[in-house]
Amino acid sequence: MFRPATMIAAACAAALTFAAGPAVAQGKYPDKPVRIVLPFGAGGVADITTRLVADKLGEKLGQRFVVENNPGAGGIAAARAVLGSPADGYTLAVLTNGTAVSVGLFKSLPFDPLKDFAPVSAMGYFDLILVTNANGPYKTLGDFVKAAKEKPGKLNVGTIAAGSSQNLGAELFKSVSGLDFVIVPFKTSGEVLIGLERDDVQMAAEFYAALRGGLAAKKFIPVAISGTQRGAYLPDAPTAREAGEPKWEVTSWNAIFAPAGTPPDVIATLNKALNEVLADPEVKKKALELGIDARGSTPEEIQARLKDDIAKWTAVIDKAGIEKR
Repeated sequence: MFRPATMIAAACAAALTFAAGPAVAQGKYPDKPVRIVLPFGAGGVADITTRLVADKLGEKLGQRFVVENNPGAGGIAAARAVLGSPADGYTLAVLTNGTAVSVGLFKSLPFDPLKDFAPVSAMGYFDLILVTNANGPYKTLGDFVKAAKEKPGKLNVGTIAAGSSQNLGAELFKSVSGLDFVIVPFKTSGEVLIGLERDDVQMAAEFYAALRGGLAAKKFIPVAISGTQRGAYLPDAPTAREAGEPKWEVTSWNAIFAPAGTPPDVIATLNKALNEVLADPEVKKKALELGIDARGSTPEEIQARLKDDIAKWTAVIDKAGIEKR
């Protein structure tokens, strides 16, 4: 028969056991597969990069990181999929500079990327490249600039769809250079490059992944890249500053975010693992083949980049008079 003191001790022990139960059951993060939702279809630069990183994260943290493609205008479908899930670190989002563009491009979005998402880390940075037809008369950016000044409104620059990173990069170039040329949007990167070969456009703005075949075949000349340093994947291509247009600077990026309210220790675990994965020489080499500088960041750094890019691209969209969707 229990005495009162014995009964109290037993009750306390039971309470401690009950309290410890959920913590033991929960285990260390992650203890089940993690979804990474991507606002693009399969096969693109962001998709390939994310899958490369996801595989390495799985090896490092001992759970599968499953990439889920959920394309749609403005990244809305992907954002809904993530924000409709618990803020527990098991559903993550890939946000990009395209997310920043969407804030200025759409009349309204059903989410606020600065408030509804918690930043984890950048995954990679990549630059736009201005290219000309190797068989055409413009061998340098200076050649194109000179011709554009002599023939205002007569030269064309090709990009993919209005409001894309490539298209807005061309709009920014037009704005900071003060040149008068026509920006011609195409549906796909392939159509842009065909247009360049046919001389329908005299210059194009694209990313390295879409250009590398044509560059390797010497069909195109890279007359300027939009970053502050030459790309290791294309070391002979001058920066815009070196080519005479120092105000043209565009750096695209992709990054991992989680729903706002995700526990700080989960964010810290993911950030540490991501930075280690992105420092892996194998990951860096494979990313560089696509023209991507695989590089992590602190949560604060990528949040600041997102905030700055929202302001930057909203101003470009407004100045270009691009109709909001």
